[in-house]
Amino acid sequence: MSAPLLQARGLVRVLPGEVETTLIDGIDLDISAGEFLAITGPSGSGKSSLLYMLGLLDVPTRGTLAIEGRETTGLDEDARSDLRLAALGFVFQFHFLLPEFSALDNVRLPMRALNALPERAQIARADELLVSLGLEGHQHKRPDQMSGGQRQRVAIARALANAPKLLLADEPTGNLDTHSTEQVLGIFRALVDEGRASVAIVTHDLSLAARADRRVHVVDGKLAPLDPFARAAG
Repeated sequence: MSAPLLQARGLVRVLPGEVETTLIDGIDLDISAGEFLAITGPSGSGKSSLLYMLGLLDVPTRGTLAIEGRETTGLDEDARSDLRLAALGFVFQFHFLLPEFSALDNVRLPMRALNALPERAQIARADELLVSLGLEGHQHKRPDQMSGGQRQRVAIARALANAPKLLLADEPTGNLDTHSTEQVLGIFRALVDEGRASVAIVTHDLSLAARADRRVHVVDGKLAPLDPFARAAG
């Protein structure tokens, strides 16, 4: 049996201070290749904190985290950054596109940072990703010239620029209307079904979470049993 794409054991995240705050308290979690995982929980439960640790944006206080069998908790920041760039993609509630850059140039940013492709190939891949996400004709528009749903699709294209094995998304539809939400969810589902990436999405929307292959629920920094009668919260 092959190892999980991502394997977390005993993850703990504590914020120091006069009174320590425990954000994540001993979570074990595997994410398999070809999986669409939803992470749910009430506001302040720690689900976003968990996602940031899984994505190597935050360092656990204790515990281990391996990506494709490579232990990450002992890596220095440069090595963590390189691994993030090569293996992971991120989509957030706000698109964080650079306003002065075109859609094409925003999508090229991770490729330029990784520097694995020549410029012409970067442009071609950025163009291909934008077209595949329904943005043909928008490649040279700036973010302020596009709708919210279009901007979020550019952000997804940027997250896919380096062909990551795992796409991590934090409330990616929180600022979108119903139509744009359906478009984004359709993109995530297709990525998994076509074998292009695994997806882990943090959401408070249980109707959205129901579209995933599996759901885990976080309460007070711990994984909690799923309540089939629970309503979306926070």
